[in-house]
Amino acid sequence: MTEKFILVIDEGTTGTRALIVDRNSQVKAQAYTEFTQFHPAPNRVEHDANEIWQATLKMIHRSLADAGLSGGNIAAIGITNQRATTVVWDKTTGEPICPAIVWQDTRTAGFVEEIRDEWQDKVYSRTGWALAPVYSSLSLHWILNNVDGAKARAEAGELAFGTIDSWLIYKLTGGKVHAISASNASVTGSYDLVSGEWYGEWLDFLGIPLSVFPEVHDDSGPFGLTEAELLGVEIPITGAIADQHAALFAQGCVEPGTVKCTHGTGTFLDMNIGPEVAISQNGLNTIIAWRMNGETIYGLEGYAAVTGSAVQWLRDGAMIIGNSAETEALASSVADNGGVYFVPALTGLSAPYWDSYARGMIIGLTRGTSRAHLVRATLEGIVYSTKDFLETMRQDSGVDINTIKVDGGASQNNFLMQFQADMLDAEVVRPLVAEATSLGAAYMAGLAVGYWQTPEECFAGQDIDKTFSPKMAAEERERLYAEWTKAVRRSMNWAK
Repeated sequence: MTEKFILVIDEGTTGTRALIVDRNSQVKAQAYTEFTQFHPAPNRVEHDANEIWQATLKMIHRSLADAGLSGGNIAAIGITNQRATTVVWDKTTGEPICPAIVWQDTRTAGFVEEIRDEWQDKVYSRTGWALAPVYSSLSLHWILNNVDGAKARAEAGELAFGTIDSWLIYKLTGGKVHAISASNASVTGSYDLVSGEWYGEWLDFLGIPLSVFPEVHDDSGPFGLTEAELLGVEIPITGAIADQHAALFAQGCVEPGTVKCTHGTGTFLDMNIGPEVAISQNGLNTIIAWRMNGETIYGLEGYAAVTGSAVQWLRDGAMIIGNSAETEALASSVADNGGVYFVPALTGLSAPYWDSYARGMIIGLTRGTSRAHLVRATLEGIVYSTKDFLETMRQDSGVDINTIKVDGGASQNNFLMQFQADMLDAEVVRPLVAEATSLGAAYMAGLAVGYWQTPEECFAGQDIDKTFSPKMAAEERERLYAEWTKAVRRSMNWAK
């Protein structure tokens, strides 16, 4: 009998990964490549959706080859993806009509300010998301009003909108399926959590026809079959889940009150709040964590858009480091931050501030400031951003969060993890396999085809790598956080 595996497509904000996962949650093979980040203006971040598609195909074939497998060895495909990135394509040709607008893009900030008084409370109470440029619906509105002929073509039913999962499902199925997972739908700023459908009143206001929107599917369940010529056989796509939601599931956060923190391009803190929708009262986002067998599980989320990408900026922009692996030793080489604070608001501030006009700031420089201090301030800034929304989450949920499971590339940095434990005054637990996002997508796909029978069976193969316990005195924690808060205030409204 042919041994079967799950193929995972993991689409990040800066690169594409394909992984082969076995029944013990072990990664048999993986392949990764970066794709181009386009910045045509200071407030714009774009991707080429076709480049992402081609990179995805290439990584799928490379991972299969590295594992010595073929399409016939794949039981199912799971997709996980960067969220809220907006792709619009022609339904007939399958070609994008313009570059994809990435979730970090802030070109709609001015429009947000224009409509804030009328729509802020209304959309927050229905979508669970504070009105902000990250809304896919706002990016879609921009495209329809700025790309030649787009509005007329949309009204004629010729265009399709989707997030990256929708785009890949469409391409993998040869244009047969236009769908989005429930978790991804909940992050578009277009989905009404209360009624469980696309938010018609909001979309009418924006002048966006419902015909461009994909059909909402369970995160674990059938999304169609791949075209046979792509991998030699038709393979069922049975999982699609937004990246943070995938990590929440993979970390075993299946009970209300459990929390995970993912350190990727941005940093995301998510809490399972169970089957009842509850809109945050303090600026956090409410998400559909996942939908499975028709049952919806909700979550609370806080995120900082620029954290891992702040380290990328140190490498590529400031050229202070050669690679991200250097940061742990550099940060540990100095006793403290030397009074330096880096607010990584390179694309504005998200929860709980929601200031699109904030800008990145390094403050506290003296003649004694060294490269190590700047690196340490960058890593500390990631943690301070996390603390901002952890305190809000504690307040919103009434849960005293004392354990946080971590994942993502930067979770391998021991300095960062210890500082997170210290500042958040919580135990930080790091699994042996840091690719929780990919595993979450594997589990969604595998559960739908009986590859695993239960969530508990999924988690059985996972082990803990290291646990970090808080060591910092409360007075020092409060002093550092007060200084950070002062720095954040000075970065706000800078570009207004």
